[in-house]
Amino acid sequence: MLLEGKRVLVTGVITEQSIAFNVAKIAQEQGATVVLTGFGRLSLVERIAKRLPVTAPVIELDVTNPEHLASLAERVGGHVDGLDGVVHSIGFAPGTALGGNFLETPWEDVSTAVHVSTYSYKALAMATLPLLRPGSSIVGLTFDATIAWPVYDWMGVAKAGLESASRYLASYLGKQGIRSNLVSAGPLRTMAAKSIPGFAKFEESWNERAPLGWDLSDTEPTAKAVVALLSDWFPATSGEIVHVDGGYHAVNG
Repeated sequence: MLLEGKRVLVTGVITEQSIAFNVAKIAQEQGATVVLTGFGRLSLVERIAKRLPVTAPVIELDVTNPEHLASLAERVGGHVDGLDGVVHSIGFAPGTALGGNFLETPWEDVSTAVHVSTYSYKALAMATLPLLRPGSSIVGLTFDATIAWPVYDWMGVAKAGLESASRYLASYLGKQGIRSNLVSAGPLRTMAAKSIPGFAKFEESWNERAPLGWDLSDTEPTAKAVVALLSDWFPATSGEIVHVDGGYHAVNG
């Protein structure tokens, strides 16, 4: 099994349709001990955790709360004696930062998007660093930030920052033998996606243009890529972005 004996922290589990849920599920199936974090409605996350092959403990984490971050290692340490992997599946932008409002979005809302969706990647890595060891892997989720997408607006900017932050994290943590990589997924009908006004614009061309086709409701291919990057099968890969989008990013028209 790919993750036999490994201990993995997974953030961002909200529903069974979320990428993070499938990551946690496949990680357990591949031998990992999984700890989850939740934000807001913890009781909901705890119910979802019971639908995993093995019920996983849930720890409260608001990535913008310094106290939560400062105590995270200790709280995770109450369930596992260290971490081999951390999954960052966190992103948020106020409604004013999406849906074609790019030119009118106030800084306060932009800063929220960047704080939650970009800076939190570094913050989560540093909060869990005391539990990580050489060979550990940090994996985040992005949506191709090399172009400007319709309606994605400031979340696209935040994802561009996330992609850069992962490269810098790879640079700074590499000396400790810790890897940082991202998975760039195609559009998926998750709760996060449904909160984006005009999300259907992402869907219109994907099935037609992706060489392998694309299932908007299937998070498993993306989750499998995350699990692979958590494993020891990518020991010398860091600062990378693995595309799981049916090949869409590689074709033009």
